[in-house]
Amino acid sequence: MSTPVVMPQMGESIAEGTIVRWIKKVGDSVDRDEPLFEISTDKVDAEIPSPAAGVLMAIAVKEGETVPVNSVVATIGAAGEVAEVPKVPEVPKVGANGAKTSAQADGTSAPTVAAPAPPSTTNAALAAPLAPAPQAPQAPQAPQAPEAEAGGDRHKSSPLVRRIAKEHNVDIGQIQGSGIGGRVTKQDILGFIESPSDSRSPDSRSARPASEPLVQDRPFTIGAAGAQIVPMSVMRKKIAEHMVLSKRTSAHVYSVFEVNYSKVDQIRKAKKDDYERSGAKLTYTSFIAKVIVDCLRAHRTINASIDGDNAVYHHEINLGIAVALENGLIVPVVKGAGEKNILGLSRAIQDVADRARAKKLNPEEVHGGTFTITNPGNFGAQFGLPIINQPQVAILGVGTIEKRAVVIDDLIGIRTMGYLTLGYDHRLVDGAVADQFMADVKKGIENFDPSQV
Repeated sequence: MSTPVVMPQMGESIAEGTIVRWIKKVGDSVDRDEPLFEISTDKVDAEIPSPAAGVLMAIAVKEGETVPVNSVVATIGAAGEVAEVPKVPEVPKVGANGAKTSAQADGTSAPTVAAPAPPSTTNAALAAPLAPAPQAPQAPQAPQAPEAEAGGDRHKSSPLVRRIAKEHNVDIGQIQGSGIGGRVTKQDILGFIESPSDSRSPDSRSARPASEPLVQDRPFTIGAAGAQIVPMSVMRKKIAEHMVLSKRTSAHVYSVFEVNYSKVDQIRKAKKDDYERSGAKLTYTSFIAKVIVDCLRAHRTINASIDGDNAVYHHEINLGIAVALENGLIVPVVKGAGEKNILGLSRAIQDVADRARAKKLNPEEVHGGTFTITNPGNFGAQFGLPIINQPQVAILGVGTIEKRAVVIDDLIGIRTMGYLTLGYDHRLVDGAVADQFMADVKKGIENFDPSQV
């Protein structure tokens, strides 16, 4: 009996998803829980496992196409079994005047195409960061103007592109897409909006010499004094949007505390080999995370979020751990951190960080954080001023930890020191509350109980 494979729920309020890559091909054998295809969102790139063992009988949704959540995207059956290609529900589209339109669907073509993919080998340098880039599908459907048939293929676009089109009152049919099958990418529509003299008129585009590629088709262009002008990847733009939104939303204030890690350093050196034998890494982050969890229990205002005019005080402590990627940043969440000891936290932090870099995170693992830790000190920064991860109200920045000369009882001594920065939202968190929280964090690190390790 065949087993349908569906587009997974990619997060709360997300109504559709995009397939970036099929790992298996039709006719390939697949084991249960073996990676089958890859999806991408504005939060996570994830490989989706097969729900059953068997043979991949049919693929209903091609790479780069967007379909509603729970749509059947493929079928797995027994060898020799004949599977019918399921018809994919259409993603409703909205015309420039706000009226809903319906794209043609015959069961073999998908309603939309979203995630960027390398258009050619000459664009490999630019396309590499774009392939896993998030497309931020939105539950409220963004618009797309009715699109004309060209050479038998419709112009296609992602939900994000349609939303941008609606915000700027742009008819997507006027834009020449640079993606797969003429897909209009986010770079295409942003270039169209930013260069009206060159892009808003279809005639001006058709007048281009065939040998002259559009700017977004090139790895880079040459600017003044030979400068290279490279379009930002979609992931980079998405990070920028989130950061600007947070700065506009939260009243950012910072407190910086100097912390003596000497005792933690001694404990770590004594116990790290035992932890490695248990399959865990005992890092400074492990100690910091444990102290943060303990202090968040006593300072509920820090473990909170803002929802409109309401303050939400969370009972669970879910720690976001910022992980630097080759082409961006992601914040996987350690759920239930308040219930873990330092060994459990060490394993969980290592696990989500490793899987984030390998693009093995599940969609739910980047949602639901209540407090975030980021570590610019890994690269030698004395301290940082991190931007709050919305809708949270606080974020901890960990500075580099190193030996320094310090004054101890009027004497000069060498101690393992570092700075911690708390960025907090003054709309909810007052300075006194933030500083009391940080004073307890400092005390907890400097007087860490070895029996907890």
